[in-house]
Amino acid sequence: MCWVNMAVALPLYLLFSLSGTSCISSGLPASSTGTFGRVFLVKDKKSRAFYALKQMKIPDVIRLKQEQHVHNEKEVLTEVNHSFLIRLFWTHHDERFLYMLMDYVPGGELFSYLRSRGRFSNATGLFYTSEIVCAIEYLHSKEIVYRDLKPENILLDSEGHIRLTDFGFAKKLSDRTWTLCGTPEYLAPEVIQSKGHGRAVDWWALGILIFEMLAGYPPFFDDNPFGIYQKILAGKLEFPRHLDFYVKDLIKKFLVIDRARRLGNMKNGADDVKKHRWFKNIDWEAVPLRKLKPPIVPKVSHEGDTSNFDVYPEDDWKKDPPVPPKDLEIFKNF
Repeated sequence: MCWVNMAVALPLYLLFSLSGTSCISSGLPASSTGTFGRVFLVKDKKSRAFYALKQMKIPDVIRLKQEQHVHNEKEVLTEVNHSFLIRLFWTHHDERFLYMLMDYVPGGELFSYLRSRGRFSNATGLFYTSEIVCAIEYLHSKEIVYRDLKPENILLDSEGHIRLTDFGFAKKLSDRTWTLCGTPEYLAPEVIQSKGHGRAVDWWALGILIFEMLAGYPPFFDDNPFGIYQKILAGKLEFPRHLDFYVKDLIKKFLVIDRARRLGNMKNGADDVKKHRWFKNIDWEAVPLRKLKPPIVPKVSHEGDTSNFDVYPEDDWKKDPPVPPKDLEIFKNF
């Protein structure tokens, strides 16, 4: 268990519990090694509600060149409000850490359920894909590119509906960006080739995700990232025999190297995706209202149940020295 003294971290009006806080996640940036963030379960003494408190070491954020990603995450989460996205309630910093207070989603990562089952059925993959399509459509309507779609970043709430989390790579985008970021197996060709990329990368990543959910492994994998990149650029797809005809067609239309011809990135945007034959039985008006029946309902015994997450050992970060004023200046508006 992690114990954290929140009296220093949080302004007094939040009145958070000072003891018994579980360290439920250890954040790793996809582009580097070494932890720079932890997520703690905290409880509001007044409302008795549970929240997730993301705590990031300022020196590590700077060392790993994550400053802009941290600011982007705050900017994006401040702007969005959707049933399938994590919510941000408050941000703060002191002389050592950055803090972000967000929803606590107790069901755990979709990744855990996928690994325990090996692969999902067609119907299960269809359910999650439908909710993700609505989340991506909403983000793109706000000119936001998510850039980090993968099973580890999809949480399940207590009823089994999704919540996209970890918006460190998300960005408000009017045209293109050239930053290389994301998870190797999920990178679109235009990211690898540094051609400049936009919202089309999220539809590519959805094609990878659907394949991984239904096959149990991603379509392009290798022992090292460069091998993965070569396979992505070659674009050769080999489907397991059990995959449904229509889902194979959908995946092929997402995994098109030419962005102008990629499903979701053409004139009609997400509407083209929704009209695909794989979704023929989906009531798209019901999806964002959370009316579809989830195929997996997580075992959650109470609101603060952490059993669906790995609990990390205590790590006494309070011994870290305060950050110099010139470094704090970077985060003055955080």
